[in-house]
Amino acid sequence: MRKIVVPFLFLFTTACAVGPDYSRPSVTTMQKFRMMEAGSAGPSIANLPWWELLRDEELQKLIRISLEENKDLKRAVATVEEFESRLFISRMDYAPKLDGVVNAPSFGRNATFLFPGFPNPFNYYIQGNLSWELDIWGRIRRSNEAARGDLLSKDENQRAVVLELVSSVAQAYFDLLQFDMQLDIAKRTLQSWEESVRIAQARLRQGVIAKLDADQFEAERANAAARAAEFERQMVQKENQLSVLLGRNPGQITRGRSLTEQVIPPAVPPGLPSELLQRRPDVLVAEQQLAAATARIGMAKADRFPKLSLTGILGVANPKLSQLFTNGSDFGVVGPSLAGPLLNAQILGFQQEATEAQARQALASYEQSILVAFREVEDALVAVRTAREQREAQAQQVEALRSALRLANLRYKGGLANYLDVLIAQRNLFEAELALTGTHRLHLVSVVQLYKALGGGWSPEEHPAQRADSTSPGPVAVRQEPAVSGL
Repeated sequence: MRKIVVPFLFLFTTACAVGPDYSRPSVTTMQKFRMMEAGSAGPSIANLPWWELLRDEELQKLIRISLEENKDLKRAVATVEEFESRLFISRMDYAPKLDGVVNAPSFGRNATFLFPGFPNPFNYYIQGNLSWELDIWGRIRRSNEAARGDLLSKDENQRAVVLELVSSVAQAYFDLLQFDMQLDIAKRTLQSWEESVRIAQARLRQGVIAKLDADQFEAERANAAARAAEFERQMVQKENQLSVLLGRNPGQITRGRSLTEQVIPPAVPPGLPSELLQRRPDVLVAEQQLAAATARIGMAKADRFPKLSLTGILGVANPKLSQLFTNGSDFGVVGPSLAGPLLNAQILGFQQEATEAQARQALASYEQSILVAFREVEDALVAVRTAREQREAQAQQVEALRSALRLANLRYKGGLANYLDVLIAQRNLFEAELALTGTHRLHLVSVVQLYKALGGGWSPEEHPAQRADSTSPGPVAVRQEPAVSGL
């Protein structure tokens, strides 16, 4: 008999589930990126771990600190742990539920049973309640699929937080180096203007130049001083921002290499557009949310069908505690029960429609995340290319302006040129040097943004999408550490 019942129960618990099975929606992708440069074919830059892309040792230390102490990342890790527990709770629906009740009456020594064989409040009794739902329509299976999708979406969200954190720390660090260099330029220019003011004041006393000339030099000196104060303020504020990313109170940040000493990859191959569906954590988050929403359609449909369960009551009861475990004190009943919606059937129908609408929302979000991913990669690609070209052109401009300033100073001191030539040359060089520094920072940040847009840190050995392909209620492997942390 047991050989017949066990397979029969297994058949019920693994029966086909109502509702749609999830499959990845078909998405039209480009053959290659629009702004992909010639000669940039090959493995994507996103396959590199961040420490091979960002070579500054101090920057690597800051990133490692942030991956250990950042509060947003700790919250994301705790969220994964929460939904891992929720998945385990959902799996327990496959197993029978048994709870117990123990009663010790305070009065009624000679009380009798209200119903023969069953306890009443005036008896000593120990009672166990058994309930086991047979998953005929797949409600429990769909519930596990939804819980699995929720867990994987939170797992990918954790990787998204890691990627965002690495890129944010790197960008803030490069901003800090930019402000350092711009502050140095402003201070150096300020010293130059102070020398020009000193010479102009001496010539004014000698009657060689008019007061208007001396005032112009003084105005440029004050402008350089104001810009130096501005860069100092931005530098301290950026240190405070970076400190928060590191999970600590605002404080001074240690620098490593200067802005111009940072290593910039000579080529940044983006890989194939179709790889974004496998790499981008936000796309994978949206896909797993769609998978969970699809599974909930089956749950809503199954709720509209009757539920078949095995229920039972087992225990012992007696008015006298000393005779609780004697013969004739035991009682029990086990049998099937069938429960189905009656007056609330229409409500469950609306509930199914609401669930289907939520799945359509999740589908639109998934498709939108892919479009945004393509746009961000294209934006980053054009930014990398144009920033490099812009930096090279501005470097030539700075060299030409430095030469022009040297000649203007020689001609002015020799009496062959007026103050306007020196003033214009010095002003143009100051602005050009500041602009070159900003473009150098833009080039570095554009590479980091491209790395982020491509879903950087993705490893071919650990394919994120493979974990979403299985719909079985088996164990789920959850990463305990961020995939790109390098810790």
